[in-house]
Amino acid sequence: MADHALDHWQTLARAGTDPLLRALTQREATFWVNSKRTMFESVRDTLPLRAADIDEAAARLERFAPYFAQVFPETAAAGGIIESPLHRADTLSFAAAQRWRVSAPASLWIKCDSHLPISGSIKARGGFHEVLLHAETLALEHGLVALADDYACFATAAFKTLFAHHSIVVGSTGNLGLSIGILSAQLGFKVTVHMSADARHWKKALLREKGVDVVEHPSDYSVAVAQGREEALATPRCHFVDDEDSTALFLGYAVAARRLARQLDAEGIRVDAEHPLIVYLPCGVGGGPGGVAFGLKHAFGDAVHCVFAEPTSSPCMLLGMATELHNAISVQDIGLDNLTCADGLAVGRPSAFVGTLMEPMLDALYTVSDEELYALVALTQKHEKLALEPSAVAGLPGFAHLARADRATLDTLGLAGHLAKATHLVWATGGSMVPEEQMREYLDKGRAALSRAEAPIA
Repeated sequence: MADHALDHWQTLARAGTDPLLRALTQREATFWVNSKRTMFESVRDTLPLRAADIDEAAARLERFAPYFAQVFPETAAAGGIIESPLHRADTLSFAAAQRWRVSAPASLWIKCDSHLPISGSIKARGGFHEVLLHAETLALEHGLVALADDYACFATAAFKTLFAHHSIVVGSTGNLGLSIGILSAQLGFKVTVHMSADARHWKKALLREKGVDVVEHPSDYSVAVAQGREEALATPRCHFVDDEDSTALFLGYAVAARRLARQLDAEGIRVDAEHPLIVYLPCGVGGGPGGVAFGLKHAFGDAVHCVFAEPTSSPCMLLGMATELHNAISVQDIGLDNLTCADGLAVGRPSAFVGTLMEPMLDALYTVSDEELYALVALTQKHEKLALEPSAVAGLPGFAHLARADRATLDTLGLAGHLAKATHLVWATGGSMVPEEQMREYLDKGRAALSRAEAPIA
């Protein structure tokens, strides 16, 4: 049945008769509204994960705070809590709005997961949580710790000795590999990261400096994940971090939402039906943005609207959700090459777990070109002095798509009459650890893109 459906969509893509597929195959900036979105309260109790699961993940991260404070000094001032700042971006808002010839939103903020400590990306949330869950499970099984203990004990020799007999494997385009590799190696695990061809050299080099075994693949993300899974299955006492299907990763990301709620409250930002929160999340395989969106829906209900952003060469989640085939279709199936400067988003096939879970919750998806991603890296650095990698600025064009949306689209999204009072939040997923030379290259390309002309939303 799935093969037949795939054949159907491939035929439409080749014929160019379906407007959405035609736009995707031609790498046009595309805005897609999810027609399956519904009221959150009507589906909350039918979902496979609950608020209690987020509570458990949040409690685990708090238990490990003393460990982080001791082992990673950069977290000590925050008591070992791994969290990122919220940055108001009025100047960037006006500059970007002028570039796209739309009205600037009254309130634009950047959630700077780009500046999370230790691994410098959103993956420090889900990636860290999965590693900690595995470490905690092993320690409990071996009687080395009780839940009420001070988890600074995880830095002692007894724990490192235990973990040295266990290994962790993951496949990654880059940032997930960094978070898994850095923390796992620090705890004492043997770690192997399978990296796709898209992964930046500096990320591989940093992992090797930390004692991580990096296996490079000439193919894309899906192959790296498949090879990692195969190795884990053949290795005793090995835990595979499955970016495509992990609830531990997903729930680690979800914890971000309740912390964001406290930050918004501290800034005096009201979130309700009349003052909606619209969050724009860069999307690769889907776990990071999906987990955050899941947490946001539990924190704010229908007052929050979640929009995913993908590169025009790698719109895997949009393709999977729009065709309802999820991971049974890839961007390569419709003629795209999955080659993008946004290495963290260079994924050809989405997570079916995330796609199906997001069906009743996600508002919309859009795509953005590499040219515009480079331009936005430069624009963000110029106006906000924030160093972000291309993946991390993918959320910026979101407000412009809504500014250009017609009344029927806004009605469908529940935003008609409320957009002027909305708080727009761009989730910046990585960038602070990018080496200066690499960042200069991004900025040079971005300034060149900015100098060429004002842009459509591309």
